[in-house]
Amino acid sequence: MMTLMILHDVDNVDHWLSSPRRMELFGPLGMTARTFVVDRAKSKRVGLIVEVPSMEAFQTALQSPAAAEAMKFDGVKSDTIVILTPA
Repeated sequence: MMTLMILHDVDNVDHWLSSPRRMELFGPLGMTARTFVVDRAKSKRVGLIVEVPSMEAFQTALQSPAAAEAMKFDGVKSDTIVILTPA
């Protein structure tokens, strides 16, 4: 398994936090995600720590129509996505 840190902005932090879409997308693919908020008072930036089988599997999942729909539903601003990988 590979651990990734993902940061991005969302339209509504509370909606994003309560959404089941991440696990609906990642769970069946053997991926897990823990969610974080950078600073609710100052930002709509949120973060995930995601365990994935491989970077290739993760990239494939992100390029799927299901991922596009999940990001739209969750209010993810796709142009703000930053993916950090282990050194």
